[in-house]
Order: sequence, then C-alpha cells, then structure tokens
Amino acid sequence: MPTSMFFNERRRLVDLAAKKPAAAVYPAREFVDAGGLMAYGSDLADSFRRAATYVDKILKGTKPADLPSSGRTKFELVINLKTAKALGLTISAIVAAAGGRSDPSSGTNLDQP
Repeated sequence: MPTSMFFNERRRLVDLAAKKPAAAVYPAREFVDAGGLMAYGSDLADSFRRAATYVDKILKGTKPADLPSSGRTKFELVINLKTAKALGLTISAIVAAAGGRSDPSSGTNLDQP
C-alpha cells in the first residue's frame, strides 16, 4: 500500500515517469487512473468495505479480540492501454481479456480473487 505522501502526489509521480519513456508499475489503481501504465496491489475499496464490517461488529458489542484476523484477499492488476500505446508497448490480447472487466478511462482491470 502506498504511503499517503506518494498517494497524494500520484499525478506528479505519473507525470515524472511519463517524461522518461519507461514502464512503471504502481501499487494502486488510482495511479493508473492518473495516467500510469499499470498497477498491481490489493483492492483498496474491498479493504475498506471489509474494515467497515469489523467496525460494525465492534459497535454492536463484539470484542475486537474475538474477531478473526485476516489479510487482504482481493488483488487487482490494472493496465492503462492508452499509456501502453503511448509508450509503444503491445499488451497481448490474452492479458487484456483475462479479467473481462473494462474501464474506459484507464484501460483494463484484471481482477484476481
């Protein structure tokens, strides 16, 4: 998970990487939404949803020590096809179609349970 400084400055980081024609992999999809080439990491929205269920249980009286500990379970690979094209990279049809879910603003999202 990126630190808040890097996350908050993701647009600037992506712009700096774009000045050098180099492929960069980022830790969260928001970097790809900002124009980065690709990201691989845990699904932050899923992590926040799961955290909310823990908060709900605690507020309803469950002791935190009684709740099971779990790590991240959902990861995603997101590729910005526009950025790949600008860098002269070809993303294979197999990789681009693997997830089946398309994001018009950033490219293709390849979910991995």
